[in-house]
Amino acid sequence: MSSYKNDRAFTDYVHKNIALPNIYAPIQWQEVKLKKEYAKHIDMMDGIDYVFRTENAIKSVQERFREEKYKVFTDFTIRYRRDENKHEERHESEYFKMKAHYFTYGILDSSKKEINNASKFLKYAIIDLKKVYDKLDSGYIFISDNGKNKCQIVDGNRIECPVKYNTDGSSSFFPIDITYLVKLWGDDMLIAQKGFL
Repeated sequence: MSSYKNDRAFTDYVHKNIALPNIYAPIQWQEVKLKKEYAKHIDMMDGIDYVFRTENAIKSVQERFREEKYKVFTDFTIRYRRDENKHEERHESEYFKMKAHYFTYGILDSSKKEINNASKFLKYAIIDLKKVYDKLDSGYIFISDNGKNKCQIVDGNRIECPVKYNTDGSSSFFPIDITYLVKLWGDDMLIAQKGFL
């Protein structure tokens, strides 16, 4: 497993060199430059990686980028728990603190090791998290430690999301299938997408 420092460097590189010109520029979202301490605070406390300005609004974003080998998946993932962390207050991960308005998820055209060769996203989506939170709060999306590998639609109108565990024991996460979000609740679950639908 790569270290936090390497993961952060990977994410920062992708954000600056690939996401800004290929995802945000076409929809006219302009990044707001934040003071370093404030940026660190909202990342740790609220699960917000970046803030953008549009003509009439401020938008907060959580980002996650994956290498090419994940291109077959149609879901995005949210970190759930870190039960092995020695600090008890860190057991609950991003799901429990995330206040970002949007989640940008992208699959690159290269491996992580060859990030300097990456030039575009094979797939990306900006998910409207306010709408996802509403579905979680109302039980239309629910998390189940059921041992399954993928989300499934149950009762015709709900998404069951399995808890998945990283093999190194560092944390768990759950996937939410982007195609199911759109199938059940329409295109307005997404702000923009390429390759998922």
